Amino acid sequence: MPADSSTLPEIRLDLAPPDIETPLAAALLLADRNRAGILAILRDGPHCVCELAAALDERSNNVSNHLARLRDAGLVRASRMALDTRRVYYERDEAACTAALAQLRTLLEPTR
Repeated sequence: MPADSSTLPEIRLDLAPPDIETPLAAALLLADRNRAGILAILRDGPHCVCELAAALDERSNNVSNHLARLRDAGLVRASRMALDTRRVYYERDEAACTAALAQLRTLLEPTR
């Protein structure tokens, strides 16, 4: 931006299009209220589907579908605990969440 506001900047028609596919995919995944809620709840540690469904006031099968999307994206992982093999517990993959946050930052942070 020029210092003198009475001078218009030169128009640049040779700008390269930004690569936004990866951050856009992360943003679209997290734009859903249930998926965002699941990730927020899992900050405190592993939870099973029934706990997540109760917290979100959603049906278990709906929460399971959202967990599948988050698992496919690598943001959560599933495991069974030795003391309770009937239930699957989900936890955040913190490295993957940090990487997704870094991708979102590429869109939102100013350049340095």
